[in-house]
Amino acid sequence: MVRRFLFGSVALAPVVVLVHYVIHPSETVDFALAAAALIPLAWLIGEATEHAAEHTGAGIGGFLNATFGNAPELIIALFAVNSMQFEVVRGSLTGSVVGNLLLVLGFSLLFGGRGEIDRESSFLALGLVGVTALVLLIPSIPGWDGNPERDSLVNLSIPVSVVLLIAYLGLTWYSLRRHAALHIASDQEITAWSLRAALVVLGLATVVTALVAEILVGSIDKFAADSGLSEFFLAAVVIAIVGNAAEHGGAVVVAARGKIKLAAEIALASSAQVAVFLIPAVALLALLIEPLALALREVEIAALAVSVVITSILLADGRSSRLKGVILIAVYVGVAAAFFAAGDRY
Repeated sequence: MVRRFLFGSVALAPVVVLVHYVIHPSETVDFALAAAALIPLAWLIGEATEHAAEHTGAGIGGFLNATFGNAPELIIALFAVNSMQFEVVRGSLTGSVVGNLLLVLGFSLLFGGRGEIDRESSFLALGLVGVTALVLLIPSIPGWDGNPERDSLVNLSIPVSVVLLIAYLGLTWYSLRRHAALHIASDQEITAWSLRAALVVLGLATVVTALVAEILVGSIDKFAADSGLSEFFLAAVVIAIVGNAAEHGGAVVVAARGKIKLAAEIALASSAQVAVFLIPAVALLALLIEPLALALREVEIAALAVSVVITSILLADGRSSRLKGVILIAVYVGVAAAFFAAGDRY
């Protein structure tokens, strides 16, 4: 019954796009409709990923979900770069990394309960995020004094981005080969969708999710003006959650079905992808639009560090539990409060 409702609700997404471009409703209506449409889209991406994982294994399944799920964030970031909203770009990307490590993984553990996770894969992802936080200190520390958008910081950001991309490509190749070697096909008849069908659904759902997310983000300015919230808080929390709708829904749905290993892979792989792939990719692509300096604020660096340390401690034994999920969610609430207190940079 629930599955039929969610499948039917997927049709809301093209309706939202049509209403936005043809009827031109108020921004409040746009926001509400787009938010509602993202729920079944997130579920569909999680559903397709689960079917794909039947053929590839949990590790590669998590990688696929992270890849498709992060596409809306890339599009949102580039639109913000084009509008020269650099604090929105940096805040949304930092918030995405933190949100995946704490909020998405937290809810996955909460709904999944006790189970085993891939300890080696988890610490590989956490290590990538930790290294990213350290490397980003290079352009960030000078940005704590003076104009964070100055050319010298943009120049520092370029080699940092290249190093992160090289690290991502090398470690992703290792990780995928490892998961492919570990995955053993089931002796039982696979009733999942074919791998091709699952990938097609993932691709289509991601494209539509990007369109809907763009509409939702475009209506946030009105909300910001009415609420009086800082642009940084909206970027690091609201836009980051919106951009991660696929990972939120997909990981939680998979965890609720008892596949906690896949759910953890989705959250951790997505976080690592944003850190060592999406952040540097946006910085390099921004050179074609408006140069972007990866000068993160002190609160952003601190949030990344705290997220990595707390998550590493909780996953050290390779086991999940509802209590660990609650702790991660509580830490995220604390980080969100810090983002709220920090306000805008200037």
